[in-house]
Amino acid sequence: MRILSIVTLLLLGLPPAAAPAAPPVPRVPPVPGVVVRDWNPPPSPYAAGHRGVDLAAAPGTEVRAVAAGRVSFSGVVAGRGVLSIALTGTGDPPLRTTYEPVRPLVAEGEDVAAGQVVAVLAPGPSHCPPTCLHWGLRRADEYLNPLSLLHQGRSRLLPVFGIPQPPPHP
Repeated sequence: MRILSIVTLLLLGLPPAAAPAAPPVPRVPPVPGVVVRDWNPPPSPYAAGHRGVDLAAAPGTEVRAVAAGRVSFSGVVAGRGVLSIALTGTGDPPLRTTYEPVRPLVAEGEDVAAGQVVAVLAPGPSHCPPTCLHWGLRRADEYLNPLSLLHQGRSRLLPVFGIPQPPPHP
């Protein structure tokens, strides 16, 4: 009966009394732009794909840390400014966000807060016409969809109507 009551509470969107809900972790989009190219992971590590999302933004746009963390890289890679932040409290190895092309405003080893301005979008070279922020997310060598960081709240099951219920067990 206890299991049924927990399931019922979860279906109603209420946390069970024995398991208080964790406070939400503040997350903010890095720039106010819309997605111009979505995440398209490759089928294998060396295949073509898009290992992040591109957000429309003009050069000079402030880039914000999506979540609190520590700067793991701030510098130039292949002629483009790149910033990587290891996110606090996301496991071992931690999640790491990347932003490019940018002019970093923070140094390697520096702690940053969610929403803190950490870079300015640099003018190209860019693979977006006219320009965009490439935003990535990784855990070790695995690329993940960075938009998943912006999902807030708990998922919950909703009732399905029109499907017959199985008979109760004796």
